[in-house]
Formats: sequence, structure tokens, C-alpha cells
Amino acid sequence: MNDHPTPAVPSMVPGRAALAARGEAETVPSSPAIEARQFCFWYGATQALFDVTLSFPHRAVTAIIGPSGCGKSTFLRSVNRMNDLVVDSRSSGELLVDGEPVYGQQRDLVEHRQRVGMVFQRANPFPKSIFANVAYGPALNALVPKRDLPDVVERCLRRAALWDEVKDRLDKPATGLSGGQQQRLCIARALANGPSVLLMDEPCSALDPIATARIEELIFELKQDHTIVIVTHNMQQAARVADLTGFFDAGRLVEFGETDQLFTKPTHERTEAYITGRFG
Repeated sequence: MNDHPTPAVPSMVPGRAALAARGEAETVPSSPAIEARQFCFWYGATQALFDVTLSFPHRAVTAIIGPSGCGKSTFLRSVNRMNDLVVDSRSSGELLVDGEPVYGQQRDLVEHRQRVGMVFQRANPFPKSIFANVAYGPALNALVPKRDLPDVVERCLRRAALWDEVKDRLDKPATGLSGGQQQRLCIARALANGPSVLLMDEPCSALDPIATARIEELIFELKQDHTIVIVTHNMQQAARVADLTGFFDAGRLVEFGETDQLFTKPTHERTEAYITGRFG
């Protein structure tokens, strides 16, 4: 078998049929929210991604799975331009968000990171109050008048299913929250910038099953308004929350398509070996 098979990429934007079945086809743009075209990435002399080509539809959850070191997080961080912080990193090919090049010379990184929010593996609340954490982005970027910040904070905490738990202690340190609450606070903080895309890098890996279930419920609700991409080692989680799934291995996209299809009838032997636990 070829060690680097050509990925199975559907000819149409995957997930469109499912959206149409829910009566959403007319309100969802036909062009992809995120699109990669032969995208490659290097850390110095080490190539981490090889000719990745795939597209992510609007208002859907896409999971990226694969063994450790396969390029999942590198791809996710490339969409947000977080890899710019790595010395000697570079890329080739195209990476687009809403049709605009992520690595374009005229790209405003502040505006880009407002549009493309990021939630990390471990919750990273600022050493500030709960209120200040959520208000930080809108205040710093002058997205709303100062008088409107309380409304923004409440709205985002409600959307993150956290308002009822913290509404009486908004002035308390965010670091005093539980792990699951801190992660939902980080989601609320990302939402406060008004992103169209929300990237999540193993957001539940450090959480207990109850907190994980809350985050998964939240993901399901947020996809009504946002494009969500989640990197996860938990294949059961991918099967539960994702409309689409991409399997990466050794820096290459091996297979990509509807989650049910990929998990029950994978096209490539390498995909089947991974999801059945024969490697990884």
C-alpha cells in the first residue's frame, strides 16, 4: 500500500447535504469558511505539513484526528497564525479564511485573530477578574463603547454556559474557577471578539467527563453561528461532536469527509488502522 495516499476529498463542500436537510442551505454561504490548497509548513529544516488540501464549511464542526506529531496542531495554529511566533518557521501553498489569504502580505494580524478565535489545550485565563478576562479583547480593540462592556460580558458568558455560575462573583479572580469553568471562560473570552471561526486544540484533554460533556454541549450550540475546528485525540469525542473529520498522519491529510462515513467505512487502510487502535 502507498505510504502517502492521496486524501479522499469530496468534490462538493462536505456537510452541505446535511445542512440542507436541516433547512439551512439558503443561509449558509456556498464558499468554504476555511480552505487549504497544497499547504505546506516547516519548522526550520523540518517539514511538518505536506500539501494539505481540504475545505471547511461554514457553521459546522470539523474534527482533526491523528497520532501525536502528525501535524494536527500545526495546521490549526497555522490558521490562526500562531506559528509566526516560532523562529525560522515558514509555509507554502495557500490558506484562506472566507476567501482571503491568511498569509497575505497585507494581512492585519489583529483583525485576523479577532475573526479566528483560538482555545488551547489547557485553560489560560488572565490573572484578572472574571469580568476583565471577557472584556479584555473588546476593550483593547475598542470594539464597543466602554458602557456596553457589561452587556458584552454577560452575553458571552451566557453563550459559554457560564453566566449562572459566575454572575455573582464577576470581580473575583478567574484563576479561582474550576478547570472546566476556566475553559468555558476562555471560550467566552474568544467569543467576545466576535469571531466567525473558533479553533479548539484538544480543549477537553485536561477535563473530567462531566466538564467534557459541558464543553461538547457548548460546541454543539456554538456551531449554529460559528465555524468550529477541533483537534482531538479522543475519537469518541470526534464521533459525538463533528460533522466532518480529517485524519492526518505524518504531516499529510490521509482522509477527509463526513464523520459517520469516515468512522464506519473509511476509504484508506491507514485510517481504519488508526480508528481501530492498531497504531497511534
